[in-house]
Amino acid sequence: MSDATSTVAADTTSTAIESVAITGATGLVGTALSELLAGEGKSVAAISRRDGGSYQDTIKWDPATGLTNPARLDGVDAVVHLAGENIAGARWNDSVKRKILNSRVEGTRSLVKSIAAVENRPRVLVSASAIGIYGDRGDEQLTEDSAAGEGFLADVCRAWEEEANAAKDLGLRVVNVRIGVVLSPKGGALAKMLLPFKMGMGGIVGSGKQYWSWIGLHDLTRVIAYCVNNDSVEGPVNAVSPEPLTNRAFTKDVGRVLKRPTIFPLPGFMAKLVLGEMAQDLLLASARVLPNRLQAAGFEFSHPQLQDCLRHELNT
Repeated sequence: MSDATSTVAADTTSTAIESVAITGATGLVGTALSELLAGEGKSVAAISRRDGGSYQDTIKWDPATGLTNPARLDGVDAVVHLAGENIAGARWNDSVKRKILNSRVEGTRSLVKSIAAVENRPRVLVSASAIGIYGDRGDEQLTEDSAAGEGFLADVCRAWEEEANAAKDLGLRVVNVRIGVVLSPKGGALAKMLLPFKMGMGGIVGSGKQYWSWIGLHDLTRVIAYCVNNDSVEGPVNAVSPEPLTNRAFTKDVGRVLKRPTIFPLPGFMAKLVLGEMAQDLLLASARVLPNRLQAAGFEFSHPQLQDCLRHELNT
């Protein structure tokens, strides 16, 4: 999606961010991000449906209507928006797809509406998006300046980002973090892969030629924190490793790290039979995405190579 006004400059001079409120704070990414930001000395609050939990400061909200008391955001420096229905939580049908779309569009809209009601507004909104915005693009190299693609996930991401960008009119710096396949044994794609791979039943999916653009959980939290902390970062930012791999290469690297064979392929027709439309968008589509804006800003990935990333995440 081309956006000539959205840049990441090499100059990352910032005004200190001291407090951050996070939607989706109890999820896989939100939990790790909260720990990282707290470790930086920031005050972290969870924007949540529920009170309490592991967060001393919880701001109540309903994604459909917004914050119960928007004034709780008064004086908060930054908001990170991660909440949304799990896209791989159930086989897609019209009802599931509607929940996926509405949780992002309505949730983001209500959050921005709540921010608008605050006198001393946050300075930055870092909102999750996904590389699904690019659609199925073969081996085309995709950057933040690439046009959006076609398909359900592309449509969702486009609408999602539009709602977040409405915060620009309120004077906020807005960053759309387009997240790739997140790797962590605690959840997401890698967690689902581990058992079959450890049993020696892993293998390529479909043709194996489709590109998977991935990022380790550790680096993803660093990327989001970087976007929070640096005033020069705005607009779409691809949160992916600089080394996307074909599914075949990805599969072989997982097998090498786990020391297991990868000889049981999952044919494309079988993936579609089992998972339906979701298989095409999540497993068989090809998105060769590059983190150009992060690299232009001088961001350094801790684990840019897949085998190193896997060993770190798996603590092997």
